[in-house]
Amino acid sequence: MRQTNTNRKTIIAGIIGNVMEWYDFAIYGYFAPIIGAHFFPSDDAATSVIAAFGVFAAGFLMRPFGSIVFGHIGDRIGRKAALTLSVILMAIPTFLIGVLPDYVAIGIAAPALLVAMRLLQGLSVGGEYTTSIVFLVEHAPKNRRALTGCWSIWGAVAGVLLGSAIGALISNLLTAEEVSAWGWRVPFLLGIAIGLSGLYIRRHVMEETTLKEDRPKSPVIEAFRTEWRTMLQIAGFNVVNAVGFYMIFVYAVTWLKETAHVTTARALDINSLNMLLMLLMIPLAALMADRFGRKVVLMSAMIGIVLFSYPLFWLMHHGADGMTFLGQFGFALLISMIFGSYPTMMVDMVAPRLRVSTISIGYNLSLGILGGTTPMVAAYLVARTHVDLSPAFYLMGAAIVSLLVLRTIKETVTNYREPINSD
Repeated sequence: MRQTNTNRKTIIAGIIGNVMEWYDFAIYGYFAPIIGAHFFPSDDAATSVIAAFGVFAAGFLMRPFGSIVFGHIGDRIGRKAALTLSVILMAIPTFLIGVLPDYVAIGIAAPALLVAMRLLQGLSVGGEYTTSIVFLVEHAPKNRRALTGCWSIWGAVAGVLLGSAIGALISNLLTAEEVSAWGWRVPFLLGIAIGLSGLYIRRHVMEETTLKEDRPKSPVIEAFRTEWRTMLQIAGFNVVNAVGFYMIFVYAVTWLKETAHVTTARALDINSLNMLLMLLMIPLAALMADRFGRKVVLMSAMIGIVLFSYPLFWLMHHGADGMTFLGQFGFALLISMIFGSYPTMMVDMVAPRLRVSTISIGYNLSLGILGGTTPMVAAYLVARTHVDLSPAFYLMGAAIVSLLVLRTIKETVTNYREPINSD
């Protein structure tokens, strides 16, 4: 029983920061049209939306820099130090976005400050997510590494779901005018509570997983010198992850509103329900990965995305709530298979000594460039091609790239078991 309680506390410590960070990224994505109107006013609504998603992308472009900073901290000083600092760097900017004056109040300084806050958050995310993956898998039972590792992405999805649910609640309780005037700020202000909770849990629960004497002096430099091929493989097979999630569960809310004429409240309701179902499916997918192998589950999901992206987008665009739900649910099922498999696959590809740096740089290279820009690219494709389903082809291309890279990677096994040292 004591071991079970310890494992539970370890999982909570590992995922709490992900809840915080993805909660913020979610609410920004969901309220992007309103934020765009406040901070990037324009006669063309599409221009404001694209500008707002551009700031969303700017936060992601900081992720590779965050991976270097926190990769060094995680491998040189320890996982606990990296995760404690990252949750602080997310909570404060989230709160400040909620109180920023807009363009009408302070002019060009408003978008400049918004960009600054997003850059700080992007720096934090660059270290938080991948370090938490490493931390959880290093504590995992040998035959449950995928299941334990999946709780990292589970926490991220829970954060996005929380953001979606809060967004839906605000949209249902307030009028559209009230949401636009001040209601959009409320979810950002509430984020500080999650951040403080995460800080408390990590300071009092977490333990280190690598011995101090085995920590490299310059982990990032050493990782670039000896693990660059692994970095590129990790970046490559995560292309579909980067494009898929942010297209289907962040941009899709705006897409449904602007192309299928679904109300924001209804789009958020459908989005929240499918993300809730994802929380149930991710651990099941992880159990499949532990049973049948990470690679076979990943390849099955990628092939499914190539084959079914267009039909699923067609369903989402149909207009009827049931059809919209089914289309997004199909994507939720396929993405859950990816989420249940890839965290542990990445960890098993790298030895403990350079694990945080190698995984953080490779993963954030892909997510930083493609994940953050996906909503902006998708919005641009729809605006320029006048084809509402055009984002489906972008997602299919991403899946093909990941599938080709995945074919070069051997099925991961438990090659590395590291000592646990509480210090």
